[in-house]
Amino acid sequence: PPGSYGMIALFLVAGALELGVWTEDPSKEPGNFGDPVGLGQYNDDMRARELNNGRFAMFAALGIISAELVTGKDAIEQFGL
Repeated sequence: PPGSYGMIALFLVAGALELGVWTEDPSKEPGNFGDPVGLGQYNDDMRARELNNGRFAMFAALGIISAELVTGKDAIEQFGL
């Protein structure tokens, strides 16, 4: 099926990016990729914001999963759509 080809393509592209482009530098702490695009936004304030956004996203996902387990409806169905 055509959807399978797309999934395979996405998997291969993501693997190539992980192995080739997004490699970690041993001289930096884990997860520190610097400013790869060169926008000059890589400072302590932006790093703290990014960590907080990630934490909020994890709590949001936990809430969605918990609500689905309790009600048996997915997130869209809970809105009545």
